[in-house]
Parts: sequence; C-alpha cells; structure tokens
Amino acid sequence: MAQRNALKRTRGRARSPLRPPARKSAEQASPRAPARASPRREALDAPSQKLHKVLAQSGLGSRRLMEEWIREGKITVNGAVATIGARVSPTDLVRIGRKVIRWPGTGRVPRVLLYHKPEGEIVSHDDPEGRASVFARLPSLRGAKWLAVGRLDYNTSGLLIFTTSGELANRMMHPRFAVEREYAVRIVGELTKAQIARLQSGIELSDGPAACVSVADEGGEGTNHWYRIVLREGRNRVVRRMFEALGLTVSRLMRVRFGVVALPPRLKRGQVSALPAGEVKRLLAWLDETAPETQPEPAPPA
Repeated sequence: MAQRNALKRTRGRARSPLRPPARKSAEQASPRAPARASPRREALDAPSQKLHKVLAQSGLGSRRLMEEWIREGKITVNGAVATIGARVSPTDLVRIGRKVIRWPGTGRVPRVLLYHKPEGEIVSHDDPEGRASVFARLPSLRGAKWLAVGRLDYNTSGLLIFTTSGELANRMMHPRFAVEREYAVRIVGELTKAQIARLQSGIELSDGPAACVSVADEGGEGTNHWYRIVLREGRNRVVRRMFEALGLTVSRLMRVRFGVVALPPRLKRGQVSALPAGEVKRLLAWLDETAPETQPEPAPPA
C-alpha cells in the first residue's frame, strides 16, 4: 500500500511515457514547411564528423567503446588504420575488419526500449558470479547492439532505457547535460527537516558532492516511509550513499523517470516495451531543445 501511494503520481500519467514537448506559438509556426531532401541526399551532403561519433550513431556501441576500438587499430578509413580524432565524411569508406560501416542516415530513427527492471538482475553482459542479466530479456539485433542508458544496481528496480544509438545514450547520460533522474526511495523512519536540507544543499561523498533537485514526502505505513527524490546525475549507488551519509539505510529503491521518459504504469516487472518511432522523435527533439550551448568544433585544416 505504501509503495502504491509513493508511485501514485507516476501511475496517474497518460499512456505515453513521454511528456509532450512545448508547442510553438502561432507566430513561431511556419505557414508551410519547405520541401525536404531525401534521407540519402541529406546523408551525402552531411559535413564531416568525428569518427567515434559516427560509429556510435551507427549503433555499434558507446562513444567510449568506439574510441577503444580505434586505439586498438580495429577501424580503417579508406584502407588506412584510423587514429583518435579522425574525421570522416559520407564519401569515406569505414570498415571494422571486413565489415563496411554505413553512414548513419538522417532519416533513420534509432530504436528505444523501456524495461521495468526487477531487483536481482545486473546491467552487464558478463558476470563472474553468473547472476541474471537484463540483456537476456531484450530482443536480438542484427548489425547493432543494445546500449543501456545508465545503470541500476543489483538491488534497485525500475526504469531502464536501451537504445541502438550511442549518440542518444551519450546525450542522456553525460554529466554535462544534467538530465534528471527521479527515484522512489523507502527508508526506515522519517527524514528530519535538517536532513532534507542537507540532501538539497549537497552531501560530500568519496567521489565529490551530490545534491537532490527536490525531495518530496510520499508518506508510508508503520516504520517504513517513502520519499520521491530528483537528481541530475547517475554516479554509482549515489542515492544509497547519500542516505548512508545521513545514517539511514535505503530498504527499497526504484527509478520512476529518466529525463522526460517515465516508467509506464502498465509495464510490469521484467517486461520490455518498444518506444514508438513518433515518441523517439519527440525524445530526440527534447534532447536538442535542452542541450547546453557549446562552441562549434574547429574546422579541419585545409
């Protein structure tokens, strides 16, 4: 009953797991959209990009993994072994071994899965202890791999997002984008006003300070009490460590939202749901709208 009360706002949301993006005003809207070039034409006209970014966009893995492959000499561009920092364009021939890597088309929508992770599963392909893996629940892919957008530890349940796009995963996980993560937290006892203030002002951990954007009391029964907290980071066991620093033990922890993606109310533990293409486009649009301003990359030398 207590958990049901703690998640009541999540369960009251509409069927779509995404919050609708802001609508443009009538003055901002164009009366008629210009004709769009074909995805193939757009791809051929695309400017050069960093090699590891193109490989990640192709669904082969994260940017970090692609950089490791480049360092290991696994990638060639036009027959030459690629180096870190190399840039490629759609006319370049990129290979991993004998496999030719196609330039990611601008009209291709990446695949996104939502998974309701139960406790007792790890977010890893390999485990020396032989524990159950979340990846065993996912549908198989050809020519790509599922990338986990963040992690949940063995004893934490809730929303996990998987995608075939390394770029999408990076945009949601990288600390500089500060995407919100929302959790339902159950503890024994109740937080004092002073403890809530510390959670919001910041607690010094072994790897640096961590702070909650918000802390909301969700009630409870008996000695158990639920709170809903929001953070803008995803360090290893950061929620549990923050409460441990206050002398409190988290007995249940569940992620209910990541960015604009909420855990669907009807998605039961252990179930997977594919995000429709339209919802993926809305997610990508939201990431573009909320991205921090950055300086453009310098043009390659002539």
